[in-house]
Amino acid sequence: MTIVLIAIALYLAAAALLVVAVRRDAGPVRHWLLPALGAVMLHASSHVMAWRHTGSTDMHFFAALSLVGLGMAAFTTLVGALGRMAALGVMVFPLAALTLLGYHAYGHMPAQSLDWRLQLHAWFALLAYATLAVAALLAIMSWLQERALRRRDFHSWLRALPPLVELETLLFRTITVGFVLLTATLLTGMLFVDNLLAQHLVHKTALSVLSWLAFGSLLLGRWRYGWRGTTAVRWTLAAMALLVMAFFGSKFVLELVLQRPS
Repeated sequence: MTIVLIAIALYLAAAALLVVAVRRDAGPVRHWLLPALGAVMLHASSHVMAWRHTGSTDMHFFAALSLVGLGMAAFTTLVGALGRMAALGVMVFPLAALTLLGYHAYGHMPAQSLDWRLQLHAWFALLAYATLAVAALLAIMSWLQERALRRRDFHSWLRALPPLVELETLLFRTITVGFVLLTATLLTGMLFVDNLLAQHLVHKTALSVLSWLAFGSLLLGRWRYGWRGTTAVRWTLAAMALLVMAFFGSKFVLELVLQRPS
């Protein structure tokens, strides 16, 4: 419990430091980095300690949600440490703290024993969801920035973001990484998951494939037709919505509503 509370406090401290820097128009700052690193390490430690206690990797709903939050926070910390998009932490760090709180309050379910092949599939899935969730947030920030520039509404938060072209470049690079991870998720699912089209998995598989097709179409449209702006934002959010329904929607219904393993 102590580790969890400290991690949540550090996440919120990192987000608060970023908010203060944006409001004061302080330019690039690094004060947030130390609490963010500490929060990510403690967040990861809470899962490792739980896995050691149960003897297996917990991938239930709240555990998976917390791991995605951890992945998003780690990605944001890494990108921010390199001097790009640290302001993303204003949204990501509180989300990571919330997922960790949910895991501590409702998680720690009896874990299923998974062999290395299913664990590999699960880890690819979690990394893909975390990366593409960050891409969805970048898409929203890109839309907000473009909207503000069109209205000539120059708030201080705009100066905390990179130029729009650089932000879009980061968006599509993130989508590309997430698309590769999602491809690996689907491939390992076909190779290692028995009865991938079974009744309790068919909707998850179908929605995941639709999301993969949407992200792939977006990347193709970017390469072939130069898609950007509102078009890119809509495709990104639609594809991410399909992915959320595929994974967390199905896990929510199966585990929390029907009380069945997913």
